[in-house]
Amino acid sequence: MQFLSDNSDLLWSAFLTTLSLAVVSGVCALVLGTVLAGMRVSPVPPLRGLATFYVEVFRNTPLTVVFFFLAFGIVQIDLQFPSRFVTAVAALSLYTAAFVCEALRSGINAVPPGQAEAARALGLTFGQSLRQVVLPQAFRTVVPPLGNVWIALAKNTSIAAGFAVTDLTAALQRLANTNADQLLAVFAAVVAGYLVITLPSAWLIRVVENRVAIVR
Repeated sequence: MQFLSDNSDLLWSAFLTTLSLAVVSGVCALVLGTVLAGMRVSPVPPLRGLATFYVEVFRNTPLTVVFFFLAFGIVQIDLQFPSRFVTAVAALSLYTAAFVCEALRSGINAVPPGQAEAARALGLTFGQSLRQVVLPQAFRTVVPPLGNVWIALAKNTSIAAGFAVTDLTAALQRLANTNADQLLAVFAAVVAGYLVITLPSAWLIRVVENRVAIVR
């Protein structure tokens, strides 16, 4: 306990970094994934093709490769993010958005076709129908899969440690290298940090699911 107390500042800072990565990336991925899902069900073929291409590329590319490209690859074309934290957010957001899109698209497909037809009969455009009628129902349907995507994102933040971001995994590596005799204590502290993020998230997801569940 004395060892953990002596390194509490590092562990707390690393925990906040991990939490910030997860929250900011989660919000960005949700926004981008929603746009992509709308494009995938759009009546405009080029939009559908572009969104499908995006999803297939990112869903079938390892997250580490996405990190590597954004950290080192774009430098070759004279582009660079202002910090490693922003790079990590971009990589996590772009990658996770593909999974958010697919989860939300399944929810859109689960909405009865009559809902969209009724919206069109009232004179709503495709965009208005999607925003006001279809998406609200789709989100209620896909709370569990979106929750799973969020929890996976929280764990995927650990990859940022390999790209100079001092998160919980980076703190584990640093403290384990300098204090090998305290490995179990460090490991327990880092695991506890991830559990503090994922376990309440899982509980909150179940609560939201029960409250917004659609009775069919």
